[in-house]
Amino acid sequence: MLAVVLLIAVILCVQWQVFGRYVMNDTPTWAEALALLLVLFVTAFGLAVGVRDAGHIGLESMVALLPEAWQRRIELAIHALVALFGGLMVWGGWVWASAKWNEKKPMLPVPDGIDYVPVIIAGLLIVLFSAEHFIAILRGVDVEPAWN
Repeated sequence: MLAVVLLIAVILCVQWQVFGRYVMNDTPTWAEALALLLVLFVTAFGLAVGVRDAGHIGLESMVALLPEAWQRRIELAIHALVALFGGLMVWGGWVWASAKWNEKKPMLPVPDGIDYVPVIIAGLLIVLFSAEHFIAILRGVDVEPAWN
């Protein structure tokens, strides 16, 4: 839901920029920079929800040909690798955010390192959602999708 609200905010920013440029003949410079920042957050949250709902690209047709015991092992391995990727996102995002935090964005009064905060948040969510899938597989239950 947060990604949807942020997407609406992106639309409003772009509309304000168009209004300022063509109606007021005074382009608000902050609108584009804010829209770009919000797109980073929308994308990151959307990525995490894709992992939560198991909407990522997979080769399930090949896994389905394996014996059931191997199917389970492969699914566990996939979620472990996705969690590892999420952990690497957290680490890499933290390194870059820390490195750029003392620099200021030219069009917005925020640190330049804020661009990497969505990567950290999405990485944390990916690790948590992968752990949820991992536990669900071990228990033999399905994870209910967020959007029903």
